[in-house]
Amino acid sequence: MIARKEPYVLFLDELNACSQEVQKAFYSLIHERRIGEYYLPEGSIVIGAGNRSQDSAIVKTMSSALINRMFHVQLKADSKQWLSWAYEAGIHPWITDYICQRPDHLFSEPPKTEEPYSTPRSWHMLSDALTESGAGRKELSEEYLRILTYGCISASHAGMFLAYTKQMKNSHLLSDIIKGEVKWPSKPEERDVLYFLAQSFRAQLLHELPKNKQKMNKNAAYFTHRAKALIRDLSQINYEIAQMVVSAEEGNVLPDWFMMEIVRDLPRLASEFQNGR
Repeated sequence: MIARKEPYVLFLDELNACSQEVQKAFYSLIHERRIGEYYLPEGSIVIGAGNRSQDSAIVKTMSSALINRMFHVQLKADSKQWLSWAYEAGIHPWITDYICQRPDHLFSEPPKTEEPYSTPRSWHMLSDALTESGAGRKELSEEYLRILTYGCISASHAGMFLAYTKQMKNSHLLSDIIKGEVKWPSKPEERDVLYFLAQSFRAQLLHELPKNKQKMNKNAAYFTHRAKALIRDLSQINYEIAQMVVSAEEGNVLPDWFMMEIVRDLPRLASEFQNGR
C-alpha cells in the first residue's frame, strides 16, 4: 500500500443512521484520525452529517462517547446562497423568481404527518418537473400544475406558488395597482392571487418605507400616500388579508411612524391588529 501524503477530507454521510456497532468503529477515526494502525495524513478532516430526530427522520441514538468526539454545527437553508447556486444550476426561472420574492418559503419544518414539505431539495424536484413538462414554453393546465406543486412542497407554499404562476400573466400587476391604474382583484376565484399580491405588497413596504420619516423623499411620500389608500381598499375586500399586511411577522415590523398613521387613518384595522399582538 502506497502511503498518501496529501490530507484527506472524509465525509461520513447519515452518520447517525447507522447502528451503534458501526458508530463505535468510527470512534478512533473521528477523534484520532486513524483506522486500526493506519493514521490519516496530517491535516486530514473527518466530517459527519445526519438528520435530526426532531425532523421525523430515521436516526439512531448517538452514544455520548461519539457525541463528545465531535464539533457540532446546526445547518440552516440560506436563500441567498441557494439562489446563487440555483442560477448556475439552471433551476427553473419560475422557482428562482418566486424564492426571490418569498425567501422564507425555501424551507419549512417537517410536518408530523406524512406529506410533502418545502426544502431546497423539494424545490429542486419541482424545478425538474416543471422543466420536463415544458412550463414557460407551453401552456400547462391549472390542474396539472396543481398536481406537480402540491406533490413536492408544503401545501401553504404550493397555494402561494400557484397564485404566483397565475399573476405572471401580468408581471407588472402590483406596480399597476400601486400607480392606481388597476384595482385589487376582488372576485372569489382570485382570492389566492389577492393573497400573493398582498404578501408582495407587504414585502415592498418593508423594503421601501424609511425607518425615519424625516428621511423620506418625494417618491417615498407618494408611495406612503398610496400605501395607506391601498390598505384601506384591501380591508374592504378582505379584512384578514389587510391585517396581514400591517402585522408583525418573524421580527419584520413596519416603521413606527407608518403604523401611527395607520392608527390615525384606519383606527379599526390598527386597533384589532394591536389587540392581536
